[in-house]
This record gives sequence, structure tokens and C-alpha cells, in this order.
Amino acid sequence: MLNAFTGLRAGPGFFEVLGERYVTDFQDFLHVKLPKIIAVVLLAWLLLWLLGLITRHILRIAERQSTTASHLAQVRTLAAVIRNTGVGIVIFLAVLEIMPILGLELGPLLTSAGVAGVAIGLAAQNIVKDCFNGFLILVEDQYNVGDTVRVAGVSGTVEAMTLRRTQVRDSDGTLYMVPNSQITTVANLTRDFSVANIHVAVDFSAHPDQVMALLKQVAASVHDDPQYSSVFLADPVLLGVDQLKGSQVIYLLQLKTKANQQWAAMRETQRRIRLSLEEHGLLPGDPLRVYNRNGPAPVPADAGETASGAKVDPTSLPASEVNPFTGEGM
Repeated sequence: MLNAFTGLRAGPGFFEVLGERYVTDFQDFLHVKLPKIIAVVLLAWLLLWLLGLITRHILRIAERQSTTASHLAQVRTLAAVIRNTGVGIVIFLAVLEIMPILGLELGPLLTSAGVAGVAIGLAAQNIVKDCFNGFLILVEDQYNVGDTVRVAGVSGTVEAMTLRRTQVRDSDGTLYMVPNSQITTVANLTRDFSVANIHVAVDFSAHPDQVMALLKQVAASVHDDPQYSSVFLADPVLLGVDQLKGSQVIYLLQLKTKANQQWAAMRETQRRIRLSLEEHGLLPGDPLRVYNRNGPAPVPADAGETASGAKVDPTSLPASEVNPFTGEGM
């Protein structure tokens, strides 16, 4: 191509040189860099596959050989933590290998990271505390996935846990993310066994021996029921009169069951107690009811009948307008 002003042949244009350079770089990327990136990705995928294979194999062995549910839950928790930690490490190393292939120098990046390391370390103190406390929770076997716990002011079932945080879901379905550094006291409600405390309030007029015999009979009927007998670890225990409040007498009944399996047996026992009290004519306890040792106060002859002579429910009568303590009108 001739120059119109000088008559000399012009060299290659800027865009032609730029295009040739892009083509050369693209060919170099396809022939050199891309195979290396694919090799790193395949190696990372292989390591992740082996990690998943090993953790699944550990779980299968634990399911076959574990003698207790708590041991199986502990193995599942450790396997999940190992898998999540391993995935993070493999991905981090793969990124470090791919960056130099793409032309990103790690030297200046590491130097900058070293300079900013102090500031990052100060900001990441809580993360370090989270991981360290999470490691101690796993080593000491304080709780596992599936346990019902009270930690950091929340209670519920542990759905998942890592070295940094624990996920707890309460009975309302709310999911809490609790940093492990905030967990200083752990209340594990499902370790080894559970105890259901049933407080039965009966009116003061009922004889204690009669009530206690009745409660023992009801508790024994639930314990011997094939539908609930498998969850009991011991016979129900009636501790006797636990409290006296006004005109009500409170009896304490305890059911010892397998971990976190006390609820159905406790509800069925309470249902049968309610029916049994009604069957034997025993009034439930009421802190507002007044117990008169000499019998009920006399009721006017016309207080329980209408003008037509029909009986009236005494509980529907209007309240007395006389103060029972002073005798004065109110």
C-alpha cells in the first residue's frame, strides 16, 4: 500500500499489529495455558471426589459398627467438618496454582498480603476464636448434629456445624447461626437419656394416698403399653407431694426415656391422668379455689333453682357482694 503524500509503501497498521498479537496470545493460551488450567481443575476435582469417597466410606463403617446413636452422630459431625474443611483447602490451593498460569504474579500479592496481614489479623480475631472453639467442641464431643441443645441464649436442634459456626433450628422453625466463639456454656438435652417431669395438681380435698395410687396405676399402664414401652429406660417414679399451693396439692411424676423421645409418652400419661381424675371424681388443683374444712357454706334454698324449679349450675350464680374476710358489703 502506497502513501498518497510520500509515495512510500506504508507498514502494517496499528490494528493489524494488535490483532496479530491477540491471535498469538490466544494461540499461546490454547496450546500452553489452557491445558495446565484443565489439569489443575481435574486434579482438584479428583481430590474432592476422593475426599467425598473417604467420608462416605467412614459413615458406612460407622453405621454398621456404631453401638449408640450418639457415637454415630459424632462420626457424622466429624465427617461433615472434614469434608467442608477439605473442600475449602483444595479450592484455595487450586486458585493459587491457576493464578500464575493466567499471568498474575503471586509475589506482589503475597507482599501486599503481608503488609495488610496485621490489619486483617486484628479484624479476623473472632474468626480464629470461632475455629478454635469449634475444634474444642468437636474434640470434647460437647454436642453433635441432631442433638437438642441450649447455647448462646438459643435452644433447638443442631442442623449443621463447622469449625466456625453452629446452625440451630428451634421448634418454631427459626434457624439461628451461632458463632462458636459465642458458645461458652452448652446444655445438651439429648445426651444418653431424657427425663420428663409431670406436675399433677389435685384439689386439697383429695386424699394423698388415693391420688398417689391412682398416678402410679396410670403411669404403669403407659409404661406397659406396647406403643410406648420401647422408649422407657426405667419404670416411672412418683416422688410424692412436691408442693402445696393454696388449696392445690402438686404431685411430681418422672418418666425416664431414651434421648429426646419423652414427648409422646409424657403427653399420653397426662391424657390418661386427666381421664382417670374425672373417673374417680377428683377435682383438679386450682390456686383460686378456697378449701373449707367444715364443708361448703350453706346456700339459700332458692339460690340453686329458678322460678320454675329447674336446677341451676352454682358456678353460674353471681358473685357475692359481701367481703368474706371482713363481712362488709362491697
